[in-house]
Formats: sequence, C-alpha cells, structure tokens
Amino acid sequence: MKYKEHYTMIKRTLFIIGVLLAASCSSYNSIDNFYNAHKNDDKVMAIRVPRVMLSLVSGISPEMNALVGNTKDLRYMQFPSTTPARTRFLNNQMNNITGNSFIEVFRKNDELKRNVVSIREKRNSVKEILIYNNNNIRGSFLYFNGDFDPVKVRELAKNNQFEKLSSGLIQQFGSGTPGIVNE
Repeated sequence: MKYKEHYTMIKRTLFIIGVLLAASCSSYNSIDNFYNAHKNDDKVMAIRVPRVMLSLVSGISPEMNALVGNTKDLRYMQFPSTTPARTRFLNNQMNNITGNSFIEVFRKNDELKRNVVSIREKRNSVKEILIYNNNNIRGSFLYFNGDFDPVKVRELAKNNQFEKLSSGLIQQFGSGTPGIVNE
C-alpha cells in the first residue's frame, strides 16, 4: 500500500514540475531570452522603446499612431546573418519562439530567407505581434506587446506598414538618441 501512495506522489510531483516548466517556456519569455541572449552580440542593434517614448514612434504615420497607442512593449533588433549556419540557427530560434502559441499571418520562404508575421490572440484582440525578416545578410525582428485590433493588424501586414515602422524606428532611434535604451 505504501508503495502505491509513494508512486502516486512521485507522479503528482513530476506532473507539477512539468506544468511549471511548460509555463516558464512561454513565448514572451522566449522573446526576452532571445533579446537578452543576442543584444550584446557583435554588430547587433537592439532597441527597446520605453513606454514614455512610444509617442515619438506613433508620429511616424497615422496607422502607426493607431497601432502604437495600445503598445506596452516595443522592441526591435537587427543582427548579422552572413553564413548559412548562422541563418539556419536564427530561423530555428524564431520558429521555436512562434511555434506553439503564435498564429502565422504571413510567411515567405526563399531558400534560407524568411519573412514571417506572427500574432498571438486572446479572445477578439491581438496581444502580441512578431515580425521576423532574414535575408542571409541581416536578420531582424520587430515585437509588439499590447492590445490590438485584429482587422487593423491584418491591414498593416497586407500594406507592408510593419516594414515602414522598422525603417522609421532605425531613423528615429538610431545611436545617440537620448532616453532610448539602445542595447
């Protein structure tokens, strides 16, 4: 009898540990892990826009104002991807981040080149947006966390507005902008 109780307690403990591990591997943590793991790499530009500075980003266009107004966390990272091995590594890392709980809205593969727009929804709103691009020379991701209208997100992705935002971020928050965490 004691053996059965002991066995049941071990199974419960392992189940709880498994649930905790699965919860700790959520995509937001993966974005954090990816960002923190690569922000100090050579030739990386990493921008994490503080909430107070989001008003500057919202001035890029009326569409961006509508999107950025509901943003809690905005990050952009650009990194070298000059070898096939490095490109595969980065592509696999992004696939792992978005694989479980994101919905791909757009994907274009050209050999190792990738253009992917993924979202995470909760009920009738989009909570996270991740745009990943890699052209075998340079990779980048643009990440939003907030509360967004799915119709607006679809429209922005269709009209390539996220690419314009990436360019605007680089111009607005290039090196030396006061108040920006340019890690």
